[in-house]
Amino acid sequence: MKVINLSDQNSILNSFMKELRSKDIQQDSMRFRRNIERVGEICAYEMSKSFCYKSETVVTPLAETDIATPDEQVVLATILRAGLPFHEGFLGYLDHAENAFVSAYREYTSETDFFIHTEYIASPSLENKTLIICDPMLATGSSMEVAYRALLTKGTPKKVYLASVLATPQAIDFLQNTMPVDVCLYTAAVDPVLNKHKYIIPGLGDAGDLAYGVKE
Repeated sequence: MKVINLSDQNSILNSFMKELRSKDIQQDSMRFRRNIERVGEICAYEMSKSFCYKSETVVTPLAETDIATPDEQVVLATILRAGLPFHEGFLGYLDHAENAFVSAYREYTSETDFFIHTEYIASPSLENKTLIICDPMLATGSSMEVAYRALLTKGTPKKVYLASVLATPQAIDFLQNTMPVDVCLYTAAVDPVLNKHKYIIPGLGDAGDLAYGVKE
């Protein structure tokens, strides 16, 4: 699995990540959602550089000109609920993409142990299409892997991309051992460790709660 860490080079992305991490600024849920969207927009732009392209002719008011445009049938898949603003950021750039949604969440069996429970999947056919799976927080990688396996029931994609706001070395190692070798992961940053509850440190907190309110 190829990993593209967008924080390897400095860019305006750093400003959005600073606000996402700040315990004071992130309390503004509208701003938090918008910053997640912005990260999605940047990821979509960077990812688009690896798409296949075709030449199209466009007629301007003065003449005709040729331009290369993406030649991909994209299905944008998101893990609910934290992934929704991330999904919107991607969709703002990949506006012709089809959409898929997977409900996947942790069900704890003890204070530190859990398994990933799925309840819902809605997806078009993925057969021979380009699948992008968005999950803002790749802590262990298990939610992403479970979502991918669930989505395969809708067909075999031609190409698979993964996208996250934050990832950990543990998640990357896990996905490298469980995903096809030609999968590519785009992430805005890689944080060093997980705590005993498998939350990312330094991280940014619970992305779903910060975006949409604390759940019971």
